[in-house]
Amino acid sequence: MKAVILAAGEGTRMRPLTATRPKAMLPVANRPILEHIIKSARDGGVNDFICVVGYRNGVVRDYFGDGGHLGIHIDYVEQKQQLGTAHAIGTVQDLVDDRFIVMNGDALVRSSDIRSLMKRDGEVLMALKMMKDPGKYGVVKTSGERIAEIIEKPMRATSNLVNAGIYLFSDLIFEGIKATERSERGEYEITDSIMRLASDNVDVGYLMLDTWIDIGMPWNLLDANEFLLSGIRTEISGEIEPYATLKGEVVVGDDTIIRNGSYITGPAIIGNGCDIGPNCYIRPGTSVGDDVRIGNAVEIKNSIIMEKTHVGHLSYLGDSVIGYGCNFGAGTKVANLRHDGRNIRVVMEGGSIDTGRRKLGVIMGDCVHTGINTSINVGVMMAARRSTRPGEVVMG
Repeated sequence: MKAVILAAGEGTRMRPLTATRPKAMLPVANRPILEHIIKSARDGGVNDFICVVGYRNGVVRDYFGDGGHLGIHIDYVEQKQQLGTAHAIGTVQDLVDDRFIVMNGDALVRSSDIRSLMKRDGEVLMALKMMKDPGKYGVVKTSGERIAEIIEKPMRATSNLVNAGIYLFSDLIFEGIKATERSERGEYEITDSIMRLASDNVDVGYLMLDTWIDIGMPWNLLDANEFLLSGIRTEISGEIEPYATLKGEVVVGDDTIIRNGSYITGPAIIGNGCDIGPNCYIRPGTSVGDDVRIGNAVEIKNSIIMEKTHVGHLSYLGDSVIGYGCNFGAGTKVANLRHDGRNIRVVMEGGSIDTGRRKLGVIMGDCVHTGINTSINVGVMMAARRSTRPGEVVMG
């Protein structure tokens, strides 16, 4: 059975992190989201993949190639215009067999759930997840063992079940896609195609997922990172100097040096070619990409730091996502907790958004440089290639 992975979109809500890469290629636990999804499906029994690509598709193709290094085969289909999920799935009609899986390229799921999905019968099967805040998703109503209704982001949810964006289809779905009209958002939605088939008395079944980590907003990368790090085991390939301390599950990559006085508490991953310390403190939930420099007396907590970033001495950052090639001037401090303890809100296109997190630092695009003693407020989004002056306070 083949798996189709939808990875064509930029992920506009993930800006500024997607300025140079598609959303599916953002790293968590030092690997692109898409790689984690592919490996999960592979371990669930899928060896043949079709990636629907679009925005900056060369990044995906260059990284994965034909998939041979992962023990799988990957074909690519370019969705030149992002006209919705039904349109994207329609592009693969000539490449799939009579039954195939579809997965979104921005959500993590366990291989056991993929295995369970593949064992099910039926023309159309949708994966569901119970959520406390379903209104942000497509809310699903069921009747017995069938899907009765799908409502996209309702003002008031009448069910806690949401569409997880994972499906098992027969080739009958292409008839539903051909009959699908544009939605109010101007897109061809696969949920409309599914309900079109349901109205023609096609049974639409469902499967409840055990685990589903949706990565819809930049701060969701931290949730995904925490989930993936919880499963790592200690592996030391680099050099640990005599007076450095590693506690818990910590991965240290090739050609990395952990200098004396450094204290790393897992779960944490340090990539290849890194220079860490001396006398720095890396706390749980942190992923450090390749060729990163972390200087003296730096503290980092629950953060993602992408490749080739330098964090200068006497700096602090917590609950943050830091892009590629950034440089923190000495003494840069990132706030991650409001004085009143309330959830942190972030200003994005469309207004202020409640992140649902009590702790959130900065979301920093690629190649940002901060001047010495820069202070960055909670929930700040910093555009790629921005710089700050020495002593500057960044409020928003």
